[in-house]
Amino acid sequence: MRKNAFYAQSGGVTAVINASAAAVIEACRQHPDLIGTLYAGRNGILGALREELIDTSLESDEAIAALKHTPGGAFGSCRHKLKDIDSHIAEYERIIEVFRAHDIGYFFYNGGGDSSDTTLKMSQVAEKMGYPLVCVGIPKTVDNDLPLTDCSPGFGSVAKYIATSVMEATLDIKSMCNSSTKIFVMEVMGRHAGWIAAAAGLAQAEGSTLPDGAVGHAPQVILFPEVAFDEPAFLAKVQASVERDGFCTVVVSEGVQNADGEFLANSGLKDVFGHSQLGGVAPLIANLIKDRLGYRYHWAVADYLQRSARHIVSATDLEHAVAVGQHAVELALEGRNASMSIIVRESDMPYRWHVGEAPLSEIANVEKFMPANFISEDGFGITAEARQYLKPLIVGEAPPPFEDGLPAYVTLRNELVAKKLPDTFDI
Repeated sequence: MRKNAFYAQSGGVTAVINASAAAVIEACRQHPDLIGTLYAGRNGILGALREELIDTSLESDEAIAALKHTPGGAFGSCRHKLKDIDSHIAEYERIIEVFRAHDIGYFFYNGGGDSSDTTLKMSQVAEKMGYPLVCVGIPKTVDNDLPLTDCSPGFGSVAKYIATSVMEATLDIKSMCNSSTKIFVMEVMGRHAGWIAAAAGLAQAEGSTLPDGAVGHAPQVILFPEVAFDEPAFLAKVQASVERDGFCTVVVSEGVQNADGEFLANSGLKDVFGHSQLGGVAPLIANLIKDRLGYRYHWAVADYLQRSARHIVSATDLEHAVAVGQHAVELALEGRNASMSIIVRESDMPYRWHVGEAPLSEIANVEKFMPANFISEDGFGITAEARQYLKPLIVGEAPPPFEDGLPAYVTLRNELVAKKLPDTFDI
Protein backbone atom coordinates (compact mmCIF):
# COMPACT_ATOMS: atom_id res chain seq x y z
CA MET A 1 0.00 0.00 0.00
CA ARG A 2 1.12 3.55 -0.75
CA LYS A 3 2.24 5.30 2.41
CA ASN A 4 3.92 8.58 3.27
CA ALA A 5 7.40 8.69 4.80
CA PHE A 6 9.17 10.59 7.57
CA TYR A 7 12.87 11.52 7.53
CA ALA A 8 14.78 13.37 10.22
CA GLN A 9 18.33 14.32 11.16
CA SER A 10 19.67 13.78 14.66
CA GLY A 11 22.70 14.66 16.74
CA GLY A 12 25.69 16.70 15.63
CA VAL A 13 25.50 17.38 11.90
CA THR A 14 28.28 16.67 9.40
CA ALA A 15 29.52 18.06 6.10
CA VAL A 16 27.69 15.25 4.24
CA ILE A 17 24.52 14.50 6.22
CA ASN A 18 22.50 16.55 3.73
CA ALA A 19 23.83 14.31 0.98
CA SER A 20 22.14 11.38 2.71
CA ALA A 21 18.97 13.47 2.99
CA ALA A 22 19.08 14.26 -0.72
CA ALA A 23 19.57 10.59 -1.55
CA VAL A 24 16.57 9.57 0.57
CA ILE A 25 14.35 12.21 -1.02
CA GLU A 26 15.45 11.36 -4.55
CA ALA A 27 14.98 7.63 -3.94
CA CYS A 28 11.48 8.18 -2.54
CA ARG A 29 10.55 10.26 -5.58
CA GLN A 30 11.50 7.34 -7.78
CA HIS A 31 8.74 5.22 -6.20
CA PRO A 32 5.56 7.34 -6.36
CA ASP A 33 3.43 4.20 -6.48
CA LEU A 34 4.73 3.08 -3.08
CA ILE A 35 5.74 6.28 -1.28
CA GLY A 36 3.56 9.37 -1.29
CA THR A 37 4.89 12.48 0.43
CA LEU A 38 8.20 12.45 2.25
CA TYR A 39 7.91 14.64 5.32
CA ALA A 40 11.04 15.88 7.08
CA GLY A 41 10.92 16.46 10.80
CA ARG A 42 11.82 20.00 11.77
CA ASN A 43 14.63 19.65 14.31
CA GLY A 44 14.80 15.87 14.25
CA ILE A 45 12.42 13.71 16.23
CA LEU A 46 11.09 16.90 17.83
CA GLY A 47 9.36 17.54 14.52
CA ALA A 48 7.34 14.36 15.01
CA LEU A 49 6.51 15.17 18.63
CA ARG A 50 5.45 18.73 17.78
CA GLU A 51 3.76 17.74 14.50
CA GLU A 52 6.09 20.07 12.65
CA LEU A 53 6.42 18.26 9.35
CA ILE A 54 8.19 19.80 6.38
CA ASP A 55 6.72 18.98 2.96
CA THR A 56 9.75 18.06 0.88
CA SER A 57 7.61 17.68 -2.26
CA LEU A 58 7.55 21.48 -2.48
CA GLU A 59 11.31 21.55 -3.08
CA SER A 60 12.60 21.43 -6.63
CA ASP A 61 14.79 18.61 -7.90
CA GLU A 62 17.58 21.16 -8.32
CA ALA A 63 17.33 22.31 -4.69
CA ILE A 64 17.38 18.73 -3.42
CA ALA A 65 20.41 17.91 -5.57
CA ALA A 66 22.19 20.99 -4.18
CA LEU A 67 21.91 19.50 -0.68
CA LYS A 68 24.74 17.17 -1.68
CA HIS A 69 27.18 20.07 -1.53
CA THR A 70 25.61 21.93 1.42
CA PRO A 71 26.79 21.39 5.02
CA GLY A 72 24.77 21.60 8.22
CA GLY A 73 21.37 20.01 8.73
CA ALA A 74 18.92 21.22 6.10
CA PHE A 75 15.87 20.42 8.22
CA GLY A 76 17.35 21.07 11.64
CA SER A 77 18.74 18.47 14.00
CA CYS A 78 18.32 17.87 17.72
CA ARG A 79 19.72 16.15 20.78
CA HIS A 80 16.54 14.59 22.13
CA LYS A 81 16.74 10.96 23.14
CA LEU A 82 13.53 9.02 23.61
CA LYS A 83 13.66 7.54 27.08
CA ASP A 84 12.51 4.20 28.47
CA ILE A 85 9.38 3.01 26.69
CA ASP A 86 7.44 1.83 29.74
CA SER A 87 7.96 4.95 31.85
CA HIS A 88 7.74 7.46 28.98
CA ILE A 89 5.14 5.85 26.74
CA ALA A 90 3.38 9.18 26.13
CA GLU A 91 6.14 10.39 23.78
CA TYR A 92 5.93 7.24 21.69
CA GLU A 93 2.15 7.32 21.58
CA ARG A 94 2.32 10.92 20.44
CA ILE A 95 4.64 10.09 17.55
CA ILE A 96 2.45 7.20 16.43
CA GLU A 97 -0.57 9.50 16.69
CA VAL A 98 1.13 12.05 14.42
CA PHE A 99 2.21 9.35 11.99
CA ARG A 100 -1.31 7.92 11.88
CA ALA A 101 -2.79 11.38 11.21
CA HIS A 102 -0.43 11.89 8.27
CA ASP A 103 -0.53 8.31 6.96
CA ILE A 104 3.19 7.75 7.54
CA GLY A 105 4.37 4.17 7.08
CA TYR A 106 8.13 4.67 6.68
CA PHE A 107 10.49 6.14 9.30
CA PHE A 108 14.06 7.12 8.38
CA TYR A 109 16.34 8.43 11.11
CA ASN A 110 19.77 9.76 10.15
CA GLY A 111 22.18 9.74 13.09
CA GLY A 112 24.58 7.91 15.39
CA GLY A 113 24.29 5.56 18.34
CA ASP A 114 21.57 7.38 20.26
CA SER A 115 19.62 7.89 17.04
CA SER A 116 19.87 4.17 16.34
CA ASP A 117 18.36 3.59 19.77
CA THR A 118 15.46 5.91 18.91
CA THR A 119 14.86 4.13 15.60
CA LEU A 120 14.91 0.73 17.29
CA LYS A 121 12.49 1.87 20.00
CA MET A 122 10.10 3.30 17.42
CA SER A 123 10.01 -0.04 15.62
CA GLN A 124 9.25 -1.82 18.90
CA VAL A 125 6.51 0.61 19.95
CA ALA A 126 4.84 0.56 16.54
CA GLU A 127 4.72 -3.22 16.63
CA LYS A 128 3.38 -3.18 20.19
CA MET A 129 0.65 -0.71 19.21
CA GLY A 130 -0.21 -2.60 16.05
CA TYR A 131 0.73 0.31 13.80
CA PRO A 132 2.37 -0.65 10.47
CA LEU A 133 5.68 1.22 10.40
CA VAL A 134 8.99 0.27 8.79
CA CYS A 135 11.90 1.89 10.66
CA VAL A 136 15.32 2.17 9.02
CA GLY A 137 18.43 3.87 10.39
CA ILE A 138 20.89 5.83 8.27
CA PRO A 139 24.43 6.03 9.74
CA LYS A 140 26.01 9.38 10.49
CA THR A 141 28.66 10.36 12.99
CA VAL A 142 31.97 12.15 12.78
CA ASP A 143 33.18 10.02 15.71
CA ASN A 144 33.17 6.86 13.53
CA ASP A 145 32.09 4.85 16.56
CA LEU A 146 29.10 2.98 15.11
CA PRO A 147 29.64 -0.79 15.13
CA LEU A 148 29.16 -3.16 12.17
CA THR A 149 29.53 -0.47 9.50
CA ASP A 150 33.12 -0.20 8.24
CA CYS A 151 32.95 3.56 8.67
CA SER A 152 30.33 6.21 9.38
CA PRO A 153 29.47 8.84 6.77
CA GLY A 154 30.76 12.16 8.07
CA PHE A 155 33.98 10.72 9.48
CA GLY A 156 35.99 10.63 6.26
CA SER A 157 35.53 14.35 5.71
CA VAL A 158 36.47 15.21 9.31
CA ALA A 159 39.53 12.99 8.97
CA LYS A 160 40.53 14.83 5.80
CA TYR A 161 40.03 18.22 7.47
CA ILE A 162 42.01 17.31 10.59
CA ALA A 163 44.92 15.71 8.71
CA THR A 164 45.11 18.73 6.40
CA SER A 165 44.88 21.25 9.24
CA VAL A 166 47.57 19.49 11.24
CA MET A 167 49.84 19.35 8.21
CA GLU A 168 49.39 23.06 7.49
CA ALA A 169 49.70 24.18 11.12
CA THR A 170 52.84 22.09 11.50
CA LEU A 171 54.48 23.84 8.55
CA ASP A 172 53.62 27.13 10.24
CA ILE A 173 55.11 26.25 13.63
CA LYS A 174 58.13 24.61 12.01
CA SER A 175 58.87 27.93 10.31
CA MET A 176 58.86 29.86 13.60
CA CYS A 177 60.15 27.41 16.20
CA ASN A 178 63.76 28.56 16.21
CA SER A 179 62.94 31.87 17.87
CA SER A 180 59.26 31.62 18.80
CA THR A 181 56.54 29.07 19.59
CA LYS A 182 57.67 25.45 19.83
CA ILE A 183 54.40 23.72 20.78
CA PHE A 184 51.10 23.52 18.91
CA VAL A 185 48.19 21.63 20.48
CA MET A 186 44.99 20.84 18.57
CA GLU A 187 41.92 19.46 20.33
CA VAL A 188 39.59 17.27 18.26
CA MET A 189 36.27 15.57 18.90
CA GLY A 190 36.04 12.03 20.25
CA ARG A 191 34.49 11.24 23.62
CA HIS A 192 35.43 7.59 24.00
CA ALA A 193 36.83 6.65 20.59
CA GLY A 194 39.97 8.17 19.11
CA TRP A 195 39.22 7.83 15.41
CA ILE A 196 39.41 11.56 14.67
CA ALA A 197 42.63 11.95 16.64
CA ALA A 198 44.06 8.98 14.75
CA ALA A 199 43.26 10.66 11.43
CA ALA A 200 45.75 13.39 12.34
CA GLY A 201 48.43 10.73 11.96
CA LEU A 202 47.82 10.77 8.21
CA ALA A 203 49.61 14.12 8.18
CA GLN A 204 52.81 12.27 9.01
CA ALA A 205 54.99 11.76 5.96
CA GLU A 206 55.35 8.16 4.90
CA GLY A 207 58.92 7.04 4.66
CA SER A 208 61.64 6.58 7.26
CA THR A 209 60.57 5.06 10.55
CA LEU A 210 61.62 6.73 13.78
CA PRO A 211 63.20 4.71 16.62
CA ASP A 212 59.92 4.57 18.56
CA GLY A 213 58.05 3.08 15.60
CA ALA A 214 56.21 6.23 14.54
CA VAL A 215 56.23 7.15 10.86
CA GLY A 216 57.42 10.61 9.89
CA HIS A 217 57.54 13.48 12.37
CA ALA A 218 54.41 15.55 12.92
CA PRO A 219 52.13 15.24 14.71
CA GLN A 220 54.73 13.83 17.07
CA VAL A 221 52.13 13.11 19.76
CA ILE A 222 48.52 11.91 19.54
CA LEU A 223 46.50 11.44 22.73
CA PHE A 224 43.69 8.87 22.44
CA PRO A 225 40.73 8.20 24.77
CA GLU A 226 41.64 4.51 24.59
CA VAL A 227 45.08 5.13 26.18
CA ALA A 228 45.28 6.35 29.79
CA PHE A 229 47.15 9.64 29.98
CA ASP A 230 50.66 9.09 31.36
CA GLU A 231 52.03 12.52 32.26
CA PRO A 232 55.73 11.60 32.67
CA ALA A 233 55.79 9.60 29.42
CA PHE A 234 53.94 12.37 27.60
CA LEU A 235 56.29 15.11 28.76
CA ALA A 236 59.31 13.01 27.88
CA LYS A 237 57.90 12.46 24.39
CA VAL A 238 57.28 16.18 23.91
CA GLN A 239 60.75 17.13 25.12
CA ALA A 240 62.43 14.54 22.90
CA SER A 241 60.45 15.80 19.90
CA VAL A 242 61.46 19.40 20.51
CA GLU A 243 65.08 18.44 20.97
CA ARG A 244 65.03 16.42 17.74
CA ASP A 245 62.77 18.53 15.50
CA GLY A 246 62.81 21.95 17.17
CA PHE A 247 59.04 21.82 17.76
CA CYS A 248 56.21 19.46 18.71
CA THR A 249 52.67 19.18 17.34
CA VAL A 250 50.22 17.50 19.72
CA VAL A 251 46.74 16.30 18.76
CA VAL A 252 44.49 15.51 21.71
CA SER A 253 41.06 13.92 21.72
CA GLU A 254 38.51 15.69 23.94
CA GLY A 255 37.86 12.38 25.70
CA VAL A 256 41.38 11.69 26.98
CA GLN A 257 41.22 10.09 30.43
CA ASN A 258 43.57 9.56 33.34
CA ALA A 259 44.47 6.17 34.82
CA ASP A 260 41.30 6.25 36.94
CA GLY A 261 39.09 6.61 33.87
CA GLU A 262 38.26 10.26 34.58
CA PHE A 263 38.10 12.75 31.70
CA LEU A 264 40.89 15.30 31.92
CA ALA A 265 38.51 17.97 30.64
CA ASN A 266 35.36 16.98 32.53
CA SER A 267 33.47 20.18 33.35
CA GLY A 268 31.07 18.39 35.68
CA LEU A 269 28.13 19.24 33.40
CA LYS A 270 25.96 16.79 31.44
CA ASP A 271 24.42 17.11 27.99
CA VAL A 272 20.82 16.16 27.25
CA PHE A 273 21.84 12.54 26.62
CA GLY A 274 23.46 12.32 30.06
CA HIS A 275 26.99 12.39 28.66
CA SER A 276 29.71 14.35 30.44
CA GLN A 277 30.17 17.79 28.90
CA LEU A 278 33.73 17.94 27.59
CA GLY A 279 35.99 20.58 26.10
CA GLY A 280 39.03 22.55 27.14
CA VAL A 281 41.60 19.77 27.17
CA ALA A 282 43.85 21.61 24.67
CA PRO A 283 44.66 24.55 26.98
CA LEU A 284 45.07 22.09 29.86
CA ILE A 285 47.69 20.11 27.91
CA ALA A 286 49.37 23.26 26.59
CA ASN A 287 49.68 24.76 30.06
CA LEU A 288 51.03 21.48 31.42
CA ILE A 289 53.82 21.61 28.83
CA LYS A 290 54.54 25.26 29.67
CA ASP A 291 54.60 24.63 33.43
CA ARG A 292 56.77 21.51 33.27
CA LEU A 293 59.02 22.18 30.26
CA GLY A 294 58.84 25.93 29.80
CA TYR A 295 58.04 25.87 26.08
CA ARG A 296 55.98 28.60 24.46
CA TYR A 297 52.78 27.29 22.92
CA HIS A 298 49.65 27.90 20.86
CA TRP A 299 46.54 25.77 21.00
CA ALA A 300 43.37 25.47 18.96
CA VAL A 301 40.04 23.65 19.16
CA ALA A 302 38.71 22.36 15.84
CA ASP A 303 35.17 22.13 17.30
CA TYR A 304 32.39 22.84 14.76
CA LEU A 305 34.91 23.69 12.04
CA GLN A 306 35.90 20.04 11.67
CA ARG A 307 32.38 18.76 11.04
CA SER A 308 31.10 21.65 8.90
CA ALA A 309 34.01 22.01 6.47
CA ARG A 310 32.17 21.18 3.25
CA HIS A 311 34.87 22.90 1.18
CA ILE A 312 37.33 20.08 1.89
CA VAL A 313 34.97 17.13 2.00
CA SER A 314 36.21 13.65 1.08
CA ALA A 315 34.78 12.40 -2.21
CA THR A 316 34.73 8.89 -0.76
CA ASP A 317 32.78 10.10 2.26
CA LEU A 318 30.28 11.86 0.01
CA GLU A 319 29.76 8.68 -1.99
CA HIS A 320 29.17 6.75 1.24
CA ALA A 321 26.61 9.29 2.46
CA VAL A 322 24.63 9.12 -0.78
CA ALA A 323 24.79 5.34 -0.97
CA VAL A 324 23.45 4.68 2.54
CA GLY A 325 20.59 7.11 1.95
CA GLN A 326 19.55 5.41 -1.25
CA HIS A 327 19.92 1.97 0.26
CA ALA A 328 17.83 2.90 3.30
CA VAL A 329 14.84 3.50 1.02
CA GLU A 330 15.42 0.15 -0.70
CA LEU A 331 15.50 -1.58 2.70
CA ALA A 332 12.27 0.12 3.73
CA LEU A 333 10.47 -0.90 0.56
CA GLU A 334 11.61 -4.47 1.19
CA GLY A 335 10.07 -4.29 4.66
CA ARG A 336 13.46 -4.57 6.44
CA ASN A 337 12.24 -3.15 9.72
CA ALA A 338 14.65 -2.23 12.55
CA SER A 339 17.64 -2.29 10.23
CA MET A 340 20.40 0.10 9.20
CA SER A 341 22.14 0.65 5.90
CA ILE A 342 25.90 0.20 6.38
CA ILE A 343 29.22 0.40 4.53
CA VAL A 344 30.97 -2.93 3.91
CA ARG A 345 34.66 -2.85 2.97
CA GLU A 346 35.75 -5.43 0.43
CA SER A 347 39.44 -4.54 0.12
CA ASP A 348 42.00 -1.86 1.03
CA MET A 349 44.19 -1.79 -2.07
CA PRO A 350 42.42 -1.15 -4.29
CA TYR A 351 39.71 0.26 -2.06
CA ARG A 352 36.40 -1.44 -2.77
CA TRP A 353 33.15 -1.32 -0.83
CA HIS A 354 29.43 -1.85 -1.09
CA VAL A 355 26.34 -1.10 1.00
CA GLY A 356 24.90 -3.72 3.30
CA GLU A 357 22.42 -4.17 6.13
CA ALA A 358 22.75 -4.63 9.88
CA PRO A 359 20.18 -5.00 12.69
CA LEU A 360 19.66 -1.94 14.85
CA SER A 361 19.59 -4.18 17.91
CA GLU A 362 23.33 -4.72 17.45
CA ILE A 363 24.11 -1.05 16.78
CA ALA A 364 22.06 0.99 19.24
CA ASN A 365 24.09 2.19 22.24
CA VAL A 366 27.18 0.21 21.19
CA GLU A 367 30.46 2.08 20.60
CA LYS A 368 33.28 1.00 18.28
CA PHE A 369 36.69 1.88 19.66
CA MET A 370 40.11 2.07 18.04
CA PRO A 371 41.59 -1.44 17.78
CA ALA A 372 44.74 -1.93 19.85
CA ASN A 373 46.76 -2.72 16.74
CA PHE A 374 45.90 0.73 15.32
CA ILE A 375 47.78 2.48 18.14
CA SER A 376 51.58 2.54 18.23
CA GLU A 377 53.40 0.66 20.98
CA ASP A 378 54.22 3.83 22.90
CA GLY A 379 50.56 4.93 22.77
CA PHE A 380 51.28 8.24 21.01
CA GLY A 381 50.78 7.46 17.33
CA ILE A 382 49.12 5.26 14.72
CA THR A 383 50.37 2.07 13.11
CA ALA A 384 50.61 0.96 9.49
CA GLU A 385 47.35 -0.96 10.00
CA ALA A 386 45.57 2.22 11.05
CA ARG A 387 46.97 4.11 8.09
CA GLN A 388 45.81 1.36 5.74
CA TYR A 389 42.28 1.63 7.15
CA LEU A 390 42.13 5.43 7.23
CA LYS A 391 43.74 6.45 3.94
CA PRO A 392 40.95 5.38 1.54
CA LEU A 393 38.37 7.28 3.57
CA ILE A 394 39.88 10.70 2.83
CA VAL A 395 40.60 10.13 -0.85
CA GLY A 396 39.09 12.36 -3.51
CA GLU A 397 37.95 15.97 -3.71
CA ALA A 398 34.34 17.08 -4.15
CA PRO A 399 34.32 20.85 -3.66
CA PRO A 400 31.05 22.79 -3.72
CA PRO A 401 30.35 25.32 -6.47
CA PHE A 402 31.67 28.80 -5.72
CA GLU A 403 30.15 32.21 -6.45
CA ASP A 404 32.07 35.45 -5.92
CA GLY A 405 34.74 33.59 -4.03
CA LEU A 406 32.42 31.85 -1.54
CA PRO A 407 30.70 28.45 -1.56
CA ALA A 408 27.20 28.48 -3.03
CA TYR A 409 25.01 26.62 -0.55
CA VAL A 410 21.27 26.02 -0.85
CA THR A 411 18.55 27.08 1.58
CA LEU A 412 15.32 25.11 1.31
CA ARG A 413 11.81 26.52 1.64
CA ASN A 414 11.02 24.12 4.50
CA GLU A 415 7.28 24.77 4.48
CA LEU A 416 5.31 22.99 7.18
CA VAL A 417 2.14 21.08 6.43
CA ALA A 418 -1.02 21.97 8.31
CA LYS A 419 -1.38 20.29 11.69
CA LYS A 420 -4.18 17.77 12.10
CA LEU A 421 -3.95 17.25 15.86
CA PRO A 422 -4.55 19.56 18.83
CA ASP A 423 -1.30 21.30 19.75
CA THR A 424 -1.44 20.13 23.33
CA PHE A 425 1.56 17.83 23.69
CA ASP A 426 4.21 19.19 26.05
CA ILE A 427 7.81 18.09 25.49
